[in-house]
Amino acid sequence: MTKKNPDDSVHKEQSGASENALGTEDATQAENAQEPDSLDDGEKTEENTEKVTENDKNKQDEESGPTEKVEPEAEDSHTFEDIELPQVDYSGYTKHELVETLGLIIENRPTIEIRDDVERIKILFYKKLKSESEERKNKFLEGGGKIEDYRQWVDPDDARVKHLLEKYKEKKTDYNKVQEAEKYENLKKKYDIIDKIKDLVNREESINKTFHDFRSLQNDWHSIGVVPQTSLKDLWENYHHYVEIFYDYIKINKELRDLDLKKNLEVKVLLCEKAEELLLEPNPVNAFRSLQDFHNQWREIGPVPQESKNEIWERFKEATSQINKRHHEYFEKQKDDQKKNLDAKIALCEEVDAINLLEFKNFKEFDERADKVVELQKMWRTIGFAPKKQNNKVYQRFRDTCDAFFEKKRGFYADNKEIQLNNLQLKTELCMQAEALQESEDWKATSDALIKLQKEWKEIGPVPRKQSERCWKRFRKACDHFFNRKTEFFAALDTSYEDNLKAKLGVIEELEKFESGTDVPTAFERLKELQRKWTEIGFVPFNLKDEITNKYRVAINKEFDKLKIGDEDKSILKYKTKLDNLKANPKASRKVRNERDKFFTKIKQLEGDIVLWENNIGFFAKSTNADTLRREVEEKIDSAKKLIKTLEEKVKMIDQSGLDD
Repeated sequence: MTKKNPDDSVHKEQSGASENALGTEDATQAENAQEPDSLDDGEKTEENTEKVTENDKNKQDEESGPTEKVEPEAEDSHTFEDIELPQVDYSGYTKHELVETLGLIIENRPTIEIRDDVERIKILFYKKLKSESEERKNKFLEGGGKIEDYRQWVDPDDARVKHLLEKYKEKKTDYNKVQEAEKYENLKKKYDIIDKIKDLVNREESINKTFHDFRSLQNDWHSIGVVPQTSLKDLWENYHHYVEIFYDYIKINKELRDLDLKKNLEVKVLLCEKAEELLLEPNPVNAFRSLQDFHNQWREIGPVPQESKNEIWERFKEATSQINKRHHEYFEKQKDDQKKNLDAKIALCEEVDAINLLEFKNFKEFDERADKVVELQKMWRTIGFAPKKQNNKVYQRFRDTCDAFFEKKRGFYADNKEIQLNNLQLKTELCMQAEALQESEDWKATSDALIKLQKEWKEIGPVPRKQSERCWKRFRKACDHFFNRKTEFFAALDTSYEDNLKAKLGVIEELEKFESGTDVPTAFERLKELQRKWTEIGFVPFNLKDEITNKYRVAINKEFDKLKIGDEDKSILKYKTKLDNLKANPKASRKVRNERDKFFTKIKQLEGDIVLWENNIGFFAKSTNADTLRREVEEKIDSAKKLIKTLEEKVKMIDQSGLDD
């Protein structure tokens, strides 16, 4: 047998004590596949299968039993014969296309036919998934994020692939159970045939009829499929034992026996021809697999005439040797290809090493070289596996040298504080925008807006290290706050419009029965609570929307008017009620935007007036009239500041409502 490297990840399955067991290998280790064991040139099976009994010179017994047959492995066992040129090239498929294809073949094709396709699709999917995850992580780190803050991206396709693979595993298990049951059923059938052969010697009918029945039983025997491996040896020993007894009993004449041997010779000649045709098979792995099947058939055939025994066996063995040689050369070529892949990967490592030796003076130079490194990383992914012993080492070398370049780039960016401060200002503005959106209930528009802000965040370069974490936490807190609210909203969105209508009628009923009492602050807080309660209730039937909204607005404004609270607070509360009611109107956005612009313009005007009034106070002379004027101006300033505060609160409420989008 071919000597195997101890580092090979190939698992050979032994079949009893047989010297001619065909080697099998794990197809999942195609990355570093090594040459499998070939059929031993010193085949011993033929020597053990054709014997002449010493009891009768005029007849030969059936084969004393082949050496233990190599049973096909269970479907979930990966044999080397599974490695073959794929009929479908999945390398150009996207992740989603791979998942869809995996689902189709598992659902529609027999389990035994799709093992290679499932394995290749799984490998390609997780390569792409890992590549995407690494790119996301690298972008995050390059953007100034810390590794401890990185949140692992979860691809929804990953869960579906795992579900499909679990389904495939269940189908394989069911298939194997059926196969195992069939083997035991076949074993029972063959033992039934042995019992019938035993009974033939007790018949009192003509020899011709008995022999005819015997041949019929033999045909039935050979038509039955495989049996459990553990029972094979005893089964054959029993079969040949009672066949020998039968031949002794009927004392079959030499001519009939010779005819039987001649037929066996013809069948073995045909097998030799088929084996020789395999030399023309372009795929050596397919040829090797077919050869294994031919060896199994060879064992099933009975003995041949003594004078042809050696000749026919040498012919079959010669074809076997040539097929094994092609099989060996195929894996030698794989080793050569892996060596070329190793050389190509080393060349890429050296290119990145050369880039790391360069000195860069500006960001443009760094960006150009960064693009080159990224291009080299893409080229790396197109190269196949290197030899197993070097594959991980060369990958680690390439990764380390790429990491060194990007670390150098980050260091360069970190040293340029002016750009960092500008980046800090940009990111602070993004934080403010995110905070303005975090209370919005326009889930779709706000989600899109926040995702856009997140993309902009990633495009902005690093900020000073002292502010980096704090700025990032501020931005993430605002985003998380909105998306957590969104998740909670949709998780609880199972209340019907009729339930919402009942809830809102309940709020109106509470307002109509509301008693403010003498404790104004407490009454004020109770009204705000009812207002909040109304806001949190979802939509009502469309035909009742206007009626219920107007009824609510009238009721709550009436109660606010009864309270002895500041006009500013009343104005803000009533405006909040107005905004809450406008949320149900799809045409309200333009009106709200116009109001926001008016509020903002008014705020700027009042701020200018305050500056002017404060400057004028300094010019008033100290007199009775001057003091009166000063008080009037100060009252104007206080009044303007209160109005600014009210308008700012209304602008904030508009921004949070999402109605100005």
